[in-house]
Amino acid sequence: MAGKVITIAQQKGGSGKTTLAVNLAVAFTRRGMTVALLDTDPQGSLGRWFLTRRERLGQPGMDLSTASAWGVSYECEKLRKTNDVVIVDTPPKVDADLRPALREADLVLIPVAASHVDLWATDGVLDLAARERKRATIVLNRTKSGTRLGEEVAAAAANLEAEVAESRFGQRVVFAETLGQGLGAQEFGKSQASTEVEALATEIPARI
Repeated sequence: MAGKVITIAQQKGGSGKTTLAVNLAVAFTRRGMTVALLDTDPQGSLGRWFLTRRERLGQPGMDLSTASAWGVSYECEKLRKTNDVVIVDTPPKVDADLRPALREADLVLIPVAASHVDLWATDGVLDLAARERKRATIVLNRTKSGTRLGEEVAAAAANLEAEVAESRFGQRVVFAETLGQGLGAQEFGKSQASTEVEALATEIPARI
């Protein structure tokens, strides 16, 4: 059976797309799944994380490919054949170049940091996903438990024409620390971040 494609997209930069991609990739591999990463962002953060991981571990435990917009469909078709999951990281913009990555997706994940500005930035992605008739799920990122802003953003997200994941990533230093070391939060020992990643990795497959 062909692997599933998860496309991570958000118009606003700094929303946590790469953080979401690498932590899901690590979580899935820890479950015995084969995973491929596809970096379509010219900034190359996902690729740099992968190279850092390879230097640190020798065997990264997953595959990496890169592609520009026109090559996404070809790469996804190829990677689906040999992997259970393909995770696509996209540039922080919404235009015609994003459509191939959305078109290939079995699920679109939209990370939203705990701010109304980030939430407003989801409109373009949601519109394109709807045009491609793709299921989109908002993942709240860098949330601060018990804050009014966090709850306001969560409530506003629930009113959009998109699903909102029950699992969230909190504002935790370990996400940034592990990203720079080529690791996922779950490889840094037990922590609240590790628990959050595990919860999301359990929830996402059920949405595909």
